[in-house]
Amino acid sequence: MYYLGIDLGGTNISAGLVDENYNIILKEECKTKIPRSESEICDDMVSLIYKILDKTGVSLSDVPFIGIGSPGSVNKKTGIVEFASNLFFHNWKLKNMIRERIKKDIFIENDANAAAYGEFIAGLAKGVKSAIIITIGTGIGSGIILDGKIYGGINYTAAEVGHMVISPNGRACNCGRKGCFERYASATGLILTTKEALINTYKNDTIIWDIIEHDINNVDAKTSFTAMKKGDKLGKQIVDKYCKHLSLGLVNIINIFQPEVICIGGGICSEGDLLLNPVREYIKKERYSKYAKKQTKIYKAALGNDAGIIGAAFLGKIE
Repeated sequence: MYYLGIDLGGTNISAGLVDENYNIILKEECKTKIPRSESEICDDMVSLIYKILDKTGVSLSDVPFIGIGSPGSVNKKTGIVEFASNLFFHNWKLKNMIRERIKKDIFIENDANAAAYGEFIAGLAKGVKSAIIITIGTGIGSGIILDGKIYGGINYTAAEVGHMVISPNGRACNCGRKGCFERYASATGLILTTKEALINTYKNDTIIWDIIEHDINNVDAKTSFTAMKKGDKLGKQIVDKYCKHLSLGLVNIINIFQPEVICIGGGICSEGDLLLNPVREYIKKERYSKYAKKQTKIYKAALGNDAGIIGAAFLGKIE
């Protein structure tokens, strides 16, 4: 038996064929290219599915269902993405639109919830009862596992920690609020922080200008880390500021839920201990439970960007 999972992100659409042991047999992806229509996004997802089946020789009849992780408020009961701020969609009938195209049972879930489920069944959250998985990308997604189950709240839209405010009247967010966690601690947030620092810095005072070839539009989430590794003072200041923003949100989460583990995923986690060590130190100082014997462990997500695909692929098996 094989399973198909799709991870829809603000930057990429990734799909994968997964075996019963949670191994990805083949993965394909394409750019999301937002803003685009709902139909165009659906067409791309179906195209990826057929490309994978064609390359692996697996028949669609060998796949019991298809799971999709989508950003935003995902009502898995109705199959509707009620609101996806980073995709600019509202009341998107995702389940029906894919089912019409591929004639297969479809299960949908918030993308971060799907990634959390992936880490829970096959990653570092395997075997625990409470875990929170934070996915850092274009925005910040999160999934909450309580008593071994995805916690969705009364309307399946719980765990939108990316939209808790950490800076009142701060940066405007696509959700309509100001100062949201994801506007500072996402990859996008780090890029904004880097650009803001550069605007007020002479080109001879930091090597960042050389790294980006003197074009501020070339700034990405790696830029400041690259500069810091080369001893650049401004690069370190930006990374420190970013780590503090990320830690602030994580401390809030820990104080509310006290989970056994928090797994952090996303491309920025490729920085490893350069990111996680300062975050762990900040959390030690700021958490309410500093004197408790048991403490939340902070890990880099084991499955990386594959967590969303693996979790989505097995959504149809959740009891």
